[in-house]
Amino acid sequence: MIGMIGLIGSLILLMWMTLKGINIIVAALISSLIVAITGGLNLETALTDYYITGFTGYFASWFFIFLLGAIFGKIMQETQAADSIANWVSRTFGPQRAVFATVAAAAIMTYGGVSLFVVGFAVYPIAVSLFKRANLPHRFIPGALAFGSVSFTMTSPGSPEIQNLIPTEFFGTTPTAGGIVGVIVGLTIMLVGGFTISRMVKKAVTNGEGFYLPDSHPLKNTEAGKELEADEEKTAEDRAKELPNIIFAILPLVVVIAGLNILAQFMSSTAAAMISLTAGVALACILMYPYLKRFWQPLAKGSEDALVAIANTCAVVGFGAVAAEVSAFDATVDTLVNLPIHPLFGLGIAVTLICGMTGSASGGLGIALPILAPVYLAMGQNPGEMHRVATLASGGLDSLPHNGYVVTTIRAICGETHKRAYWPVFILTSILPLCGMILAILLYMIF
Repeated sequence: MIGMIGLIGSLILLMWMTLKGINIIVAALISSLIVAITGGLNLETALTDYYITGFTGYFASWFFIFLLGAIFGKIMQETQAADSIANWVSRTFGPQRAVFATVAAAAIMTYGGVSLFVVGFAVYPIAVSLFKRANLPHRFIPGALAFGSVSFTMTSPGSPEIQNLIPTEFFGTTPTAGGIVGVIVGLTIMLVGGFTISRMVKKAVTNGEGFYLPDSHPLKNTEAGKELEADEEKTAEDRAKELPNIIFAILPLVVVIAGLNILAQFMSSTAAAMISLTAGVALACILMYPYLKRFWQPLAKGSEDALVAIANTCAVVGFGAVAAEVSAFDATVDTLVNLPIHPLFGLGIAVTLICGMTGSASGGLGIALPILAPVYLAMGQNPGEMHRVATLASGGLDSLPHNGYVVTTIRAICGETHKRAYWPVFILTSILPLCGMILAILLYMIF
């Protein structure tokens, strides 16, 4: 009983500390201590064996993917390829379709392997311009960015995102696992989500809302802020003349996606991702060399970002490794596995809860799949189906308020507050993907 209370209490504490902005590594260590003490574990063994094994194991498996992904994103940013794609989308659809253009720009780059945070910083200025011209509420920009970045693009077959690669290690699958059902669910999330956010924005406009920077915005009441809120004199066409050709900008993304999914048929998905990302970096440097003013700096900054990102995720996985050693965790897993429901639902619920508690899709998968994958494979479940369900489940409750990407997008990138901007983000990146997971399971059960 004490062990279960400690397990639940440590998870709640981890969520609370993360939401309060406490460093995730510190938060994970404190939570690990609590779960170890209440679970009757030896503290030295819990920290120097279980925690470190989980931390370093995840680091060893995924460091190069984090590194190459971060470098690719920085090169796309340094060469202004990301700006070119965002600007092209804005010119193609115009202010009258500001929401769709923002979602599309984020989705194209995310599905092409560009880091979520790079996408956010690249697309936000374009989104502000479009929302301003259309006089749409600024508070919906975080929702549009998040929807395009972490819903259908992160969890669809063929995506190079880490959440779609982790299951390949445990189920022996490829990034396209899940077949036609995965494609159907991805398209459904895209269409329903697009309709949902459009209705939200339309309702807000009908109620009298328009574009203005929130009081929390760092540029509010500054000269730069006044320029941001004013109509821009430089048109999208003018900006296009200063940016790389759109074909050159998109080609590296195509190489990453195509390379990953073709090579994964002949080698491990991890090796395929490393090769395709390296090829994407090289091609971006070659095609947009005139725009690459600095070469070593984006490599250095990408490396730093990768270390921070993977260390934060490893900390959560380390906590999960300690939690997995207490009897309360085993009892919880046994309960989920033996629920009188279809095994795919049990897998989906378990991954959803763990990702929600840790506030990390990749971290949650890193904790859940080493334990759950062998259990469900032994039941004879289809590996491709489990891969797609686990990926979809990871993109549900991970987007709770304490999620690092959510906090960064709402506060750092958009200068908004959770009170104003989080509800659309929650609907589009939590509720909708969970519905998509349920739809996928039902379709797998039928067909």
